[in-house]
Amino acid sequence: MVCDRCIAAVTQTIRDLGLNPVSVTLGVVKIEGVIVPEKLSALRKALEGEGFKLLDDKQQQTVWQIKSAIIELVHYSEASQPVNLSTYLSNKLGADYSSLSKTFSRQTGMTVERFFILQRVERVKELLFYGEMSISEIALNMNYSSVAYLSAQFKSVTGITPTQFKATRKKELKQLDKI
Repeated sequence: MVCDRCIAAVTQTIRDLGLNPVSVTLGVVKIEGVIVPEKLSALRKALEGEGFKLLDDKQQQTVWQIKSAIIELVHYSEASQPVNLSTYLSNKLGADYSSLSKTFSRQTGMTVERFFILQRVERVKELLFYGEMSISEIALNMNYSSVAYLSAQFKSVTGITPTQFKATRKKELKQLDKI
């Protein structure tokens, strides 16, 4: 789950099956009581029908918690100061960053830092797409140390500069859960 609408959809799906969600947050669902295997199977099928996946494996859960925390930080946070990613994830997930990083890399084939960069670039693309901020304002808003650094990182990921992206008519944004 990567947005508030995802949380609402998952919550409704759980309720539709007669289950009582105690809490539903990005990437984590807690349901009251014990779920019998038949209900678990029905839940899995219903979630997949909505485009979600039930993660039983602890390592897969950890990866999605990391992804959700990074998406939340990059796309939904109003952080005005740069954030140390390793400290943020350790505090958010209550685990040692080294073990989180190893699990993420082993499961996804990319580093946590690379995923963070991809998310930041996607957020920059979104801000450029809407055209409400200049590249300088975006760099400041996204806590880049400079416009040059933002541009270099953007180009290394997309193959074009932010200015070129802004000028193109064909602006493609990716779904956050597909990055």
